[in-house]
Amino acid sequence: MSSTLGQTMDSPNHTNMDPTVFFLLGIPGLEQFHLWLSLPVCCLGTATIVGNITILVVVATEPALHKPVYLFLCMLSTIDLAASLSTVPKLLAILWCGAGHISASACLTQMFFIHAFCMMESTVLLAMAFDRYVAICHPLRYATILTDTIIARIGVVAMVRGSLLMLPCPFLIGRLRFCESHVIPHTYCEHMAVVKLACGDTRPNRVYGLTAALLVIGVDLFCIGLSYALIAQAVLRLSSHEARSKALGTCGSHVCVILISYTPALFSFFTHRFGHHVPLHIHILLANVYLLFPPALNPVVYGVKTKEIRERVVKVFQRGQGTGIRASE
Repeated sequence: MSSTLGQTMDSPNHTNMDPTVFFLLGIPGLEQFHLWLSLPVCCLGTATIVGNITILVVVATEPALHKPVYLFLCMLSTIDLAASLSTVPKLLAILWCGAGHISASACLTQMFFIHAFCMMESTVLLAMAFDRYVAICHPLRYATILTDTIIARIGVVAMVRGSLLMLPCPFLIGRLRFCESHVIPHTYCEHMAVVKLACGDTRPNRVYGLTAALLVIGVDLFCIGLSYALIAQAVLRLSSHEARSKALGTCGSHVCVILISYTPALFSFFTHRFGHHVPLHIHILLANVYLLFPPALNPVVYGVKTKEIRERVVKVFQRGQGTGIRASE
């Protein structure tokens, strides 16, 4: 295996007959810009870690923020951190030094976690839409509907749903034979990018991948749209303009996060299956935008648009500065 791996690293275009090793090529056509592209990746990765850890620390240390909407935000931050850690280290290794070699088992593991985390995030975004629906349409029942037990169950459902829907994919790929190139023209082990390398009948993989994506993106977007349609209906019934503005203002952060998360996801999904004339590097850049931007921007959106979090973040930093000044004295 060591000789095959060496050949693969020296010449990524080499047809690799070793079924236990793949090679992630990075962004085909933009190899000369890999080092420059690593700069925004580093910035986004750092912003993801700092921003989401800040959200988790602030919510955990402030009892006033122990509310359903912020607990769902903590779930989102945890998923974003995990998804980033499953992609960014390998992506930087590829961009910095072309270290694209990856074992088949590691590739399938990365594939499982990346797609499972994306499905979990979609479930949490749906739960956050339900939270806004209950808060605006049934405010008197809010505390009795979204109890701590219900929130915990929603978190478990998100994990189980993402894991179960993604679980068959590695096994379906495991049955395939890769009789030609093992070079994956991508920055991570994306499901369809790996399936396209296989020889033989890949219809079960394609059908299941499309079905799983539609079950998550299609169902969740429909339910989110339905929630906001009911919210809009309830808000329009309010007689006071100030009350309408306040009600819609509580949804602003969630709507921004939905747009940030689903827009690149839908672009990537449709260009991968129907955009046959879209250049490969454009598709791969879109796929990376989908994985890198939402985890980095979600904490910023909630930090800027949510007064409670913004005030608590300032309070935590002021407390830290005060402790540092007292220690120096």
